[in-house]
This record gives sequence, C-alpha cells and structure tokens, in this order.
Amino acid sequence: MSSPLRHTPALLSAISLGLLLAQAAAAKDLALLPPYGEHMVLQRDRPAVLQGEADAAQTVTVQWGGKRVTVKADASGRWSATLPARGAGGPHALEVQAGKSKLKLSDVWVGDVWLCAGQSNMEWPLKFTDGADEEIRSADAPSIRHMRVPLTANVAPQSTLPAAPWVVGRAGQTGNFSAIGWYFARTLQAHQASHKQPVVPIGLLDVSWGGSHIETWFSRATALAREDLAGVVRALPASNANYASDKNAVVEKRVSAWQPNLDFKASDDPKMAEPGYDHSRWPTLKAPEVWESQGLADLDGIVWYRREITLTAAQAQGAATLSLGNIDDCDDSYVNGQRVGGFCQHDRARRHPVPAGLLKEGRNVIAVRVTDYGGGGGFYGDPALMRLETTAGHVALSGTWAARVVQAKLATQPSANDAPTLAFNAMVEPLRGLPVAGVIWYQGESNVGRAERYREDFPTLIREWRAHFAQPEMPFLWVQLAAFLPMADNNVNDAPWAELRDAQTATLSLPNTGMAITTDLGNANDIHPRNKRAVGERLARWLIDPANATGPRFVKATPKGKELVLDFDRRDLQVHGASLNGFALAQGDGPFKPAQARLENGRVIVWHPDLTAPDAVRFGWVNNPSESNLYDGSGLPARPFRTDARPLVTKGNRYQ
Repeated sequence: MSSPLRHTPALLSAISLGLLLAQAAAAKDLALLPPYGEHMVLQRDRPAVLQGEADAAQTVTVQWGGKRVTVKADASGRWSATLPARGAGGPHALEVQAGKSKLKLSDVWVGDVWLCAGQSNMEWPLKFTDGADEEIRSADAPSIRHMRVPLTANVAPQSTLPAAPWVVGRAGQTGNFSAIGWYFARTLQAHQASHKQPVVPIGLLDVSWGGSHIETWFSRATALAREDLAGVVRALPASNANYASDKNAVVEKRVSAWQPNLDFKASDDPKMAEPGYDHSRWPTLKAPEVWESQGLADLDGIVWYRREITLTAAQAQGAATLSLGNIDDCDDSYVNGQRVGGFCQHDRARRHPVPAGLLKEGRNVIAVRVTDYGGGGGFYGDPALMRLETTAGHVALSGTWAARVVQAKLATQPSANDAPTLAFNAMVEPLRGLPVAGVIWYQGESNVGRAERYREDFPTLIREWRAHFAQPEMPFLWVQLAAFLPMADNNVNDAPWAELRDAQTATLSLPNTGMAITTDLGNANDIHPRNKRAVGERLARWLIDPANATGPRFVKATPKGKELVLDFDRRDLQVHGASLNGFALAQGDGPFKPAQARLENGRVIVWHPDLTAPDAVRFGWVNNPSESNLYDGSGLPARPFRTDARPLVTKGNRYQ
C-alpha cells in the first residue's frame, strides 16, 4: 500500500501561498460597470438591471428608493441586481455595499435613455455647430446627461464597456455632447414645459463612430448569416493583438509597393520642405482626394506632398494666400522652405498667409506635411479651394502632387471599419438587455456605394437591435441623408445618394419608426452640415407631433395630356422660391430629363417640352437635392421619391 499524503510544513506553505495568490487574482474592488455610475439616467417605468464587480462569490446589497436587493457575485466577480421600476424624477440616492466596501451615488435620475448611434453626423459635438458658443454658455438643463462611449472595436463580443463618465448638461459643460442628441433632448423637454407637462430627464448614451459602415454595427450572428460577410468574420483572428499585427504587415507591404525603393520608415526629414530637395523619385497623389482611394488603403501616418509652380513677376510681387481646402487631419504648410501655417482640424479649410518677398518669379515650391490619425487622409473637398491667391490672379493647385509616406502609424487594435461586427462587439454587445426609450440614428454616408443593399441591411439592423435590447417595438428614429456634393455634378439618371435616401424611406414600413428629412440642410462641400439644431428638432417632432413630422409624401401620378398630375398626402403644399424645382420626367425607356413644375390647387403639375406622354417621375433624385423646394405648411421639405422601377446604379454592389 502506498503511504498516505503527508502535509509537510513546506507543502502547507506552498498550498497557502497558492490559495492566497488565487484569492488575490479573484479579488476585485467593488465597482459599478459602465454605463452605470454617478449622474446616470435609468429608464423610467422599467426594472433597472445594475451591473458591477466585487470579490468572487461576495454578497452585494443594493439600496434603492427604500428597497433592498441582495445578490451574490459569480466566480469571476461579476454581479447583477434588478432594481424595481420607478417613475421619472430625481435626483435619487443609490447605495451599493459588499463586505466593508461601499459605494454611494447621490445624483441618479430616472427618465428616458436614448441611444445616439451611427457615424460622424451623430457623433458631431455641439461645440463645432452653428451657434455653439451661446448654446454651450447658456445651457441649463441638469436633467439632460450625456455619456460618450469611447471608440473601441473588438474581434470578439465583449461583456463590459470601456469606462466613461456621465456629464451633466450645465452651462459650459455640453460642448462634447452629441449635437443632435442635445437638441433632440432639449426640444422634447421644451415641449413638455410649454404644455405644462412634467419634464422627463433624458440620458443620451452616445455609441456613434465617425465614418462607420452599417456592417460594423451588426452582431456576429447576423454577419455570419450573410454570404458576403461570413467569410470576413470567420477569418478574424482570436484577439485584437493578433489582428493588429496582421493588419500592420499588410499596410507595410502595401506602402512599400506604392513607393518602391523609398523607405517609409525613414526619418521625417524637414529638408523635404526646401526648394532644392530632390523629389524626382517620389510617386504622385491627386489632390483633393484622400490617399486611401489612391493605393494607400488603411494608412494612418505622415505623408509629405510637394508641388512646383511657375509664377510671373506680377504674381510673385506682394503678399499672397495659400488656400489648400480641407486636409485630414493636420498640416504643416511651406512655401519655398518657409512655414506659412498649419493646424489640426479636418473640417476647416486652410488659408495660410504668404508674406511679401517669399514668392519668386519663375519656379516656386509648395510643400505640405500631412498627418492623419484615422479614417481618410490627405486633401479633400472642393478643387476650386486649392489655389495660390496672388495680387495678379489665382494659380490652381488641384491636380497631381509628388508624395511620399515617411511614417505609418501602426495599429494597436482594430478600428470600426476593419471588418463587420467590430463596433457592435465592443460598444453595443455590453448593453444587451439595457432598458432604453429608443434609438436615434444618423448613418448611411459610408454605405452610399451599397445603397441597394441598404434596403435590406437597415431593417435587419433595426430588428436585431430591438431583439438585443429586448424591446420588439423599440422606437427607432433616423435622419435621412442631407444634401452633399457639387450641384454641378447632379445627374437624375445616376444618383447613389438618392438611392440610399430611398432605402431609408423604405424602412419606414417597420412599425415605430420615424425619419427626419434634411435635404434642405446640407452643404455641397462638407458632409457635416453645421445646423444640427434643426436635425435634432425634426427627430423630436416624431415624438411630439408625428402627423406633422413626415414632410409631404407622394401618393400617385395621373397622366393628363403631356403632363403628370401629382397628388401628395396633404394639400398645404408650398414652394420656397420663385419656381418649383427638383422634378424629372421620363417616357418609355428614355432617360430622365429635368422637368418644369408648378403648384396648382394643392397638386403638382409636371411637364417637359420634349416629352409627349411622360410615364415616370422623380423628385429630389440627385446626390445634392438642395434645390428641390416643395414644402408643407409646417416647414418640412418633401421627401425624395421615384415612380419607376429601373435598376439602381448600385445594384449588386456588396461589402468588400
């Protein structure tokens, strides 16, 4: 027989040390997990599910409104406590205790929690909008709170959000609030106050990410069910660290191929700004156009641009202005080796003063060092804004520039658009089952090239998010894409932006949805219109006065000789301008042609002198429909529409 195991002093010490190490590894400070914390808003009239961490298997007691709830942390230290529902109001105190540790929150409110989701127009902060200074200075709405979920992507679904504070809507504190979210909440509360109703506190939970595609907001299960996404998702590595190393290898190979025999890890040499520097071996980039579309996909880092121009004696005389349009994100701009300006703000056009005496008759060199931290990089926007403005006329600077990558910012973790599901995994999955009032959404610009597919993708996302938050009828409101791109490029037969807007309109077939029309609020040269007040107000209108939140809706077209008579769902139609614009007609298989129109007894009459029997009409069916000027009596524009069923120009385009 073998001898019984004897617990020698050395063995006992080893066992004790092992137990202590295991306990230390399992021990966790008592904490609430985001989005729960001081200044938070909990959804009214719904049980609140509070989540946190403590020591493994520790008993946790929560006191809330005179009620006590006791739960036990699991083996990993996670705990969850369901609190009884309460009506709107605040501030309330909440206390959490585990052993000798105690958390006391004194400023918890109960009201409506709205998710602010989508891409950059929802993310856009209040401080960068029209009238921001006065709005921020005069803000006095402590019952509006905002939590900005940090931009985080992950290859695997996460159970916890990154830490972030709730910020109270007091004077001087609202600059980083989602501007649309802020005006949406302010409009709702102003309506309640003006109608002598109780003002409901509002929590804005901001999970938007600039430039994000809709596919990154899908769950893994949804993406795997899609033929064009499943392979990409299955190919994701097991961890963020592995993903970053794989991506960096691809970027390095891509840059090396783009500029052969030039080391992109070379020193960032200031001599590249000097007129005598030899850039003859550099490749070229077109400007304005971001470099991602010119062979440098996924590149964040530093790129030098150089351009030689020839000036006459008159042009070289006196001071000048170096106008470069928009640059994403930062520039350091030089003329003949002397720095003339630079700053970091991707949405602000560059206009740098050039002092007298710096320009020369004959050859001159303009050099721009561009730093990009994420998303698109380089020059973008209106080509006409790229010019050297001299006392003897302007010299165009758009076109081809010599360029060289001198530094690639290597990824440490994935970004939202690196693959489907990544933003959902990190920023939405941890919110599973969270009681909310609904979602306000502004996204679609990044999916314009796949507009036909969006007709299926957007309803899919809404259904999935409703299931994720355990609310099958959860209100979902969104913003139809604003007008964008030069009107000179409008084409009624080729308009991907119109197709995306139409996909958004089609999604109104889902119950409890609403869409703010913003075709009159855009900017031809800026994808981020600054009038976010009107956008927030129009979203709120769907909750305040849904009957007057839609704009005129097309009903039917009736042929009448060489004209079409159009009926809408309301007769209080108005024309904002001298003539009615935005309509196009087609006959048979012929192309659509911009048409003439007039308002007559609450109906729209449309015709074209070359068409004898028009049978199809489009309205606002261009990328930039800002000239479409049919409105209703409440001041909302008519939504774009078409009556034909011709194949869309984005038909068949899929995620790549």
